[in-house]
Amino acid sequence: MQKIDEKEKIEQEKRLKERMFKIKHKFVVISGKGGVGKTTVAVNLAYGLATKGNTVGILDVDIHGPNIAKMLGIEARKLTTSELGIEPVEVLPGLKAVSLALLLENRDQPVIWRGPLKMITIKQFLADVNWGELDYLIIDSPPGTGDEPLSVCQLITNIDGAIIVTTPQDVAILDSRKCIMFAKELKVPVIGVIENMSGFICPYCKKEIDLFGMGGGEESAHDLKVPFLGRIPVEPDIVKSGDSGKPFLSIKKDIPAVAIMDNIVNKITEFLKS
Repeated sequence: MQKIDEKEKIEQEKRLKERMFKIKHKFVVISGKGGVGKTTVAVNLAYGLATKGNTVGILDVDIHGPNIAKMLGIEARKLTTSELGIEPVEVLPGLKAVSLALLLENRDQPVIWRGPLKMITIKQFLADVNWGELDYLIIDSPPGTGDEPLSVCQLITNIDGAIIVTTPQDVAILDSRKCIMFAKELKVPVIGVIENMSGFICPYCKKEIDLFGMGGGEESAHDLKVPFLGRIPVEPDIVKSGDSGKPFLSIKKDIPAVAIMDNIVNKITEFLKS
């Protein structure tokens, strides 16, 4: 990627402010560690908001492991450009997506970049993508509190908040608490904590089984005085839908996770309206 001169840098910052001004609400989805289902949550939040009549963009800033394209079923699509900038891929009416995966020629190709180059790329996605007027922009960040979430929170000066995703295990809870403190340190409102993979409902006896424990995310949210948005149970259909490129909210099945996620979407919209 070419180095940007001072004049272009000033112009890009101006474009970034103009683009973000056209978007009503912007929030980042983060987690303390990997494997907690953060991208699954981000994708379904985007889908849920879009199907409620909102215009939504989802930006994947996980440079090294971009999975949004896979989970939205748009792996074969590519980003294009126009006189207005980089054009996001339309997933469905009202939902647009941008990911580095939509630029790579080979899905097995690793991205071997240091921090400065990642920040340049994230800034370009925010400033040069033709997002248009959106109700929501959801930014899916990689695990941890490093370059990517820091860049997002610093570049979007009027970001609405952060959503923290965790599982009930102690090791995940420990790292999720760091994410909450990360947001507080940066003066970014915490929209809430989501406890994913929380319990498993046996398909035969219908009893709830604590596969990975339960309640740790809710307890952390209470301790650190931030909202708790809900517990999403382990569901085989969630795995199948993600692998097939469909948000689990799109499957027409009466599973608890669908109603829970829909309720979480409603809580987020209420938080952002307040």
